Amino acid sequence: NKVFLKKFKIKTEKVIGKKCHQIFYNTDKPCSEKDCPFFRVIQDKKSHSVLKRKRTYHPDKVGDVWEDCVFSPLLDDNDELLYVIESIRDVSHTKALERELSGIKEFIERIVESSPSAIIAAQRNGKILLMNQAAIDLFGFNFREKASSHITVKNLYPNGIAKNIMQKMHDNTYGDKGKLPITKTTIINLDAEEIPVEMTAAIIYDDCEEIATMGIYHDLRDKIAVEEKLKNAQKQLAQSEKMASMGQLAAGVAHEINNPLSGIMLYSNLSLEKLKPDDLLYEYMTYIIEDSNRCKDIVKNLLIYSRQTEPNKNIIQINELVKHALNLIRDQKLFAHIELKKEMSDEMMLVNVDNNQINQVIINLVMNAIDAMQEQGVLILRTYRDAHLKKVYFEVGDTGGGISGPHLTKLFDPFFTTKEPGKGTGLGLSTAYGFMQENNGEIEVKKTSPEGTTFLLTMPLFKPQ
Repeated sequence: NKVFLKKFKIKTEKVIGKKCHQIFYNTDKPCSEKDCPFFRVIQDKKSHSVLKRKRTYHPDKVGDVWEDCVFSPLLDDNDELLYVIESIRDVSHTKALERELSGIKEFIERIVESSPSAIIAAQRNGKILLMNQAAIDLFGFNFREKASSHITVKNLYPNGIAKNIMQKMHDNTYGDKGKLPITKTTIINLDAEEIPVEMTAAIIYDDCEEIATMGIYHDLRDKIAVEEKLKNAQKQLAQSEKMASMGQLAAGVAHEINNPLSGIMLYSNLSLEKLKPDDLLYEYMTYIIEDSNRCKDIVKNLLIYSRQTEPNKNIIQINELVKHALNLIRDQKLFAHIELKKEMSDEMMLVNVDNNQINQVIINLVMNAIDAMQEQGVLILRTYRDAHLKKVYFEVGDTGGGISGPHLTKLFDPFFTTKEPGKGTGLGLSTAYGFMQENNGEIEVKKTSPEGTTFLLTMPLFKPQ
């Protein structure tokens, strides 16, 4: 036809009587029967097509040309083949668009795959269609694997949360319909571990029909850990400031009380010497002396608590320090019904500390543990180190009743105690806190529960130059 003649810039007399391979390929060699649809049309009298790619035949075009060639049979009344009609359609533009769309698709896939946020898309029935690598890492499974084919979006959340998210996306009060703004929630990984995340989600529509959903998740564990460290640092700073002011107050109070207290004790003992044991005042005087001694111990603790001197540091192996502290406990009968478990590391763990101060801290923790167990239970002493962080750790664990939540925040406050009146001044742990600060260390409650409590001391690991 004219379109053919114009397209190939050829005259009719150059076409009539020629074979198609002479026109299209400028060769006398016929096409292969296997590759050319022309022969298949002759065989089965049905239409066949082929997509051809070749260099341009048009001088105004550059690049590949794609042609969709359709071979159709023309039959007579007896269904006998008369002619074969070939129609040629230039689909180069369509193929170019396909390549462009394919490139965009690949680019988008690379963006999704390389995103640090976990991305998941799923059908309306919950079947997962897409998971990027971040999602595979977060949730712990690959949706393409056969073993994970049964997992749906519903399995990614604790009970009821997936339904709640869908309700919010259908509710205009939470933002645009079909979209979930940034929301904090909890997901579940393959190991049934609950993970806090920040997520956004959306419903995917096709002509107003919901066909899929997608969610973007950001793991909050690292952020929460950093916030917790910051919170602890702020708490420790506040505690240090509180202890500094309390130390100054304690020093003043101790000195003011010490002088009249010495007089009370002196004259009480002189009076007691002049009284006979059967005298009624003798018993009263012993009470005065006993309470005066208690006040003396309190004043002594106040002076220790308020001391401002620099620690006298020595380099010592932590295990030796613990051993020495245990030997300083006067009443060894306290251990009569205590099972002592020592889990001391054999590694070299040198610390540069004031031996007397750290001894007092260890003794205080051990005595508190024994009191918490009412002198019957298991006392665990553990030492270990972290060479990478350059830290030495010492733990004191007990099998007592644990520390209640409200008490945890006040544990290191001066004069706070859970012991009965007359059995504690509330200065032991606050003094220990101060000593650890002076030695560049830390003291904290590592864990507590009704099954017991573990205190943790952290000190810098000393490495000889």
